[in-house]
Amino acid sequence: MRKVVLFAFNGELMCFVHVLLNALDMKEKDFDVKVVIEGAATKIIPEIAKSGNPMHGFYAKVKESGLIDGACKACSNKMGVLEAVKEEGIPLIDEMSGHPSMARYMTEGYQIITF
Repeated sequence: MRKVVLFAFNGELMCFVHVLLNALDMKEKDFDVKVVIEGAATKIIPEIAKSGNPMHGFYAKVKESGLIDGACKACSNKMGVLEAVKEEGIPLIDEMSGHPSMARYMTEGYQIITF
């Protein structure tokens, strides 16, 4: 089985939606896929979590599928969305000085793709 982790860094909603779409597509094709939300992308979480957001459905499907591995704790804090991320139940990842470690995913056999 192919193992892929999608690191979302870009803070633009449409770029983030492409991360979600790719995660869903890979899951349908039997990939072991995870999403990690990093950098400016963390600020999208409270926005896309609102049911009135036109892109909420994609986010909800990815979240319900368990594809979101977590969000960067340091970046969530810096972007002012730490509490919103916690409220969404998204795990905070901080093993590398407050940030997710790409090396950990590579050690676990994941290919890393950044957006």
